[in-house]
Amino acid sequence: MRITVIGATGLIGSAVAARLLTDGHEVIGVARAIGEASLAAPRIDWRRIDLAIAETTDWAGVLAGCDCVVNCAGVLQDGPADDVEAVQDAGPRRLFAACEQAGVSRFVQLSAIGVDRQTPTAFSGSKRAAELALMESALDWVILRPSVVIGRPAYGGSALFRGLASLPLLPVMPQTGPLQVVALDDVVETVARAVRPDFAGPVALDLAGPDRLSMPDVVAAFRRWLGRPKARETVLPLGLATLLYRLGDFAGRLGWKPPLRSTAGQEIVRGATSEQPEAWARTTGITPRSLPAMLAAEPASVQEKWFADLYVLKPLIFVIFAGFWIATGLVSIGPGYQIGVDLMLEGGAGPLSGPAVIAGGLADLAIGIAIAIRRTSRWGLYAALAISLFYALAGSILLPRLWIEPLGPLLKIWPIIMLNLVALALLRDR
Repeated sequence: MRITVIGATGLIGSAVAARLLTDGHEVIGVARAIGEASLAAPRIDWRRIDLAIAETTDWAGVLAGCDCVVNCAGVLQDGPADDVEAVQDAGPRRLFAACEQAGVSRFVQLSAIGVDRQTPTAFSGSKRAAELALMESALDWVILRPSVVIGRPAYGGSALFRGLASLPLLPVMPQTGPLQVVALDDVVETVARAVRPDFAGPVALDLAGPDRLSMPDVVAAFRRWLGRPKARETVLPLGLATLLYRLGDFAGRLGWKPPLRSTAGQEIVRGATSEQPEAWARTTGITPRSLPAMLAAEPASVQEKWFADLYVLKPLIFVIFAGFWIATGLVSIGPGYQIGVDLMLEGGAGPLSGPAVIAGGLADLAIGIAIAIRRTSRWGLYAALAISLFYALAGSILLPRLWIEPLGPLLKIWPIIMLNLVALALLRDR
């Protein structure tokens, strides 16, 4: 079969595309950024299309001769590069129309569990709106509503569980509902069966694991998997939890995608459970695995343990690093200006001393702001690395005595450079 996978670089989409390729299908992978994916999976026919803005006519070439479309695209919350309504409602509606025109036989839509019952946010509301539009279309459809998906790859909530499992003290958000986490492999197996012509549609299925667990239960299972002792639990006050969600929203406006944002806070209240868990097994013959069974099947490697520890440190590294450069810039053009001028005069800069201090301060400030914004963060880190090396060289030429100063102003450049390299290594989101 010729199958198009939308969102083929995401957590679920990449696993689905790989499985369909293994099953012998011809796979067209669609995403808005395909550079690394095209190198990693060259057997997939990659197409760069943004579902949020693509018009119905833009899909004609992709869908020509296509037997089935699997839509795995989704975003949690609006941001500089994300529009929830466009990605999860308006864009899919245009895609449905294009599929009807192209004569696509089957459409498999990855939705979210519980959206047929409650839609407290734009995320769940747009998912449900797309479901209803698909149901009203002329397509033969299958709607799959997975719960929180757990697999070897980690992103979003599944990554957060690993990060929380690394903490010696477990912070518990108030007002969290139960979860029936589901294995990524079970979701992928369901999609692999749903694309077959003999799979009976139309049908909508909840994909949920067999056990209802609390958030601490899930984190405790990951702690055991990582070989960590049980952590003491502390329920965060509602005010502090709200503040964390708002800080996540602020980071989201800068282009980052932390799992703790207001949408997650509202969605987690209703939990992620199924009212008809037996329908999945009855329809597909798949017996969903429990969380302990998932984890036991793949023991935690050293990579997993590194990831769990670094996941919590990553936001702190970027906050501290961006704050460091912004602070040094403000100090240079503010209270530390005269100290800087005196050092430059001592080094023989003469009348250029004042402008040099101002220029350095503004450069530091610009670097800090660039690091804080996701879209420019990599370039900010490269600039920070370059200017750190420049400061070390210039300081060595103009004021070599700084190498033996008690506070080591030039010696301290090297741990800053190392933190810079660590930040570059951690920058990738997935």
